[in-house]
Amino acid sequence: MTRKLTRAEVSEHNSNKSAWIIIGNKVFDVTKFLDEHPGGCEVLLEKAGEDRTEAFEDVGHSTDAREMREQYYVGDIVDEEKELYSYDKKPTPVTSTSGKDNNGLESLIYPGLLIVCAILLYYLFMA
Repeated sequence: MTRKLTRAEVSEHNSNKSAWIIIGNKVFDVTKFLDEHPGGCEVLLEKAGEDRTEAFEDVGHSTDAREMREQYYVGDIVDEEKELYSYDKKPTPVTSTSGKDNNGLESLIYPGLLIVCAILLYYLFMA
């Protein structure tokens, strides 16, 4: 069974003796990884005990890094305290302001008009 932790419990692990972080509502004990982290231990220690999801995603960690972090997995944040992250949100479908779907022909009108105008101007001034 998966261990469930509160954010308060995780926040107690904020030193080089016990450094836990939250990434995507999962808790990782990165204490043994501090000296191996390519960005240095300070990167992990400055926010140990906190949610580091956005920072982890912003850096753009490799697939290897994502797989490696699983060996430090401790448990999940309790359901009542789970966050919804920007990458969890489903995209909202985009509709036109008129409520009709644009077909391919309509999307070519403006570029086509621009090209026609450019050709006309060219012949007017070059003739």
